[in-house]
Amino acid sequence: MRTHYNTCLNLDNVGEEVSLCGWVNSYRDHGGVIFIDLRDRSGLIQLVCDPKDSKEAHEIASLVRNEFVLIAKGKVRKRGENLTNSKLKTGEIEVLVTKLLIENESETVPFDAEDETVNEELRLKYRFLELRNPKLYNNFALRSKACIAARTSLANMGFLEVETPILTRATPEGARDYLVPSRIHQGQFYALPQSPQLFKQLLMCSGFDKYFQIAKCFRDEDLRADRQPEFTQIDVEMSFCTQEDVIKSAEIFLKDIFKACDKEIQIPFRRMPYDEAMEKYGSDKPDLRFNLEFIDVADIFSRSNNQIFSDIAKDTKQNRVKALKVPKGDTIFSKRQMQKFEEYVRKFGAKGLAFIQVKEDGLKGPLCKFFDEKDLDELVKICALEVGDVVFFGAGAKKTVLDYMGRFRVFLAKELNIINEDELNFVWIVDFPMFEKNDDGTYSAMHHPFTMPKNIDEKDLENIKSIAYDIVLNGVELGGGSVRIHKNEIQQKVFKLLNIEKEEQEEKFGFLLDALKFGAPPHAGIAIGLDRLIMLVSKASSIREVIAFPKTQRAQCLMTNAPSEVPTLSLKELGIKIRENLK
Repeated sequence: MRTHYNTCLNLDNVGEEVSLCGWVNSYRDHGGVIFIDLRDRSGLIQLVCDPKDSKEAHEIASLVRNEFVLIAKGKVRKRGENLTNSKLKTGEIEVLVTKLLIENESETVPFDAEDETVNEELRLKYRFLELRNPKLYNNFALRSKACIAARTSLANMGFLEVETPILTRATPEGARDYLVPSRIHQGQFYALPQSPQLFKQLLMCSGFDKYFQIAKCFRDEDLRADRQPEFTQIDVEMSFCTQEDVIKSAEIFLKDIFKACDKEIQIPFRRMPYDEAMEKYGSDKPDLRFNLEFIDVADIFSRSNNQIFSDIAKDTKQNRVKALKVPKGDTIFSKRQMQKFEEYVRKFGAKGLAFIQVKEDGLKGPLCKFFDEKDLDELVKICALEVGDVVFFGAGAKKTVLDYMGRFRVFLAKELNIINEDELNFVWIVDFPMFEKNDDGTYSAMHHPFTMPKNIDEKDLENIKSIAYDIVLNGVELGGGSVRIHKNEIQQKVFKLLNIEKEEQEEKFGFLLDALKFGAPPHAGIAIGLDRLIMLVSKASSIREVIAFPKTQRAQCLMTNAPSEVPTLSLKELGIKIRENLK
């Protein structure tokens, strides 16, 4: 039907007869000559329908409206003097139409695809219309390039693409499973995979050596801007390798992906131990595009004449006292802003937000009265304070302080407008704790129970480290992985520390444990969140902008009205009966 896409045409095509297909983006009648901006996936081109050249085409053009589907034939010509449009790729040319066909009409659309002020629910209900927005199309063109680059890069490194099952069994991986009832085995359920974790380990036990997959994953959890119930990850596993081998391979295919997306990145990436990330930035996914860092001032606060502060500061295992200096902050922030800061951190468990201002005549603030002159001088030295600075303090339980101060750090950077939105700042976070303590005093695996520990015989569980690694970009976790346990005796030690009894082991992981008994090789892997990656590269505000047909924050598809009720007969075939008054 077409000879060219719109933006394939330029001045070199002047005089050529062409056939174009697309939608009416807009139309204008200028004194009998009708101009149509025709849109296809590549962009816009101007059609000119002049009754002098084709009366028939002009008559048809008078009937068109926005979003009508057209097939147009005509001759490319250069636009007249002072009539070029620098905003369009095709702004120097136009097509004089000799034949025009309305292939399909369109009702009046509920919104303009490029109007981003439209209510999101309406846009998601008519997602197929919103996807006509060139900005969204470009996101998916970028996503396609990234997938092709990932496949090519991994194939060049000897990885084999293998699909793993979507219908599997439920395993504990940190979130709720989506369950699928079985018609044949009534009363039993499949689970949709939260990740291909166990299957890719089994492939290593099978001798596949290097595996990858662009895999669909499913998690029934509360949603937010960068989370969907179904998502996609670039899943990689390799045998007879170390952490270094996995990181090197990941850096290579990430570099190739970003190059395909017209972004040059430098490898190797910076590395940072988990403990350093938490102590300096309050996050295991620190945004390093700006330099605000925490300073430990527990020693100074332990000498405070305020017993609350001193008691907190003396227990360095359970508590933290952190300072956060903002250069020239005292000359920037108003009293109202300072109150706003305290309100912000209180939302995340802070009891308050102490601060000291550096004035020409010395330190000022209610906090100063709790320290003697010598300690205040030491504070100035440790924090490298200068006139005009302000320093904020967080004190209390370790987990709470690091959390709210980490959030506050990013909040301040946005208030100060010091984040370079064009920068791509990667960092590997390594040496994660093997276990994390739950609110009820029990422990769970920070990543998953198949992660190889570094020092499994350490008596204090909180000091056991794992050979695990996360890749972080601009404060967003792109993905992560670990070296896996391949020896049954180590796996049993981990299960024992997690209080997972033999019966539960066999029920949930029996097939993997069997594989470990039959010559499992050393193996490790990583998974990169494709949706998050494309969100960051395209500077989208949400992963919903890079997923063709996303769900809402209530996990609904407004376009198809999913989830939905199903006929009673279908439920009967599955052996399921819906209880009344579930609410």
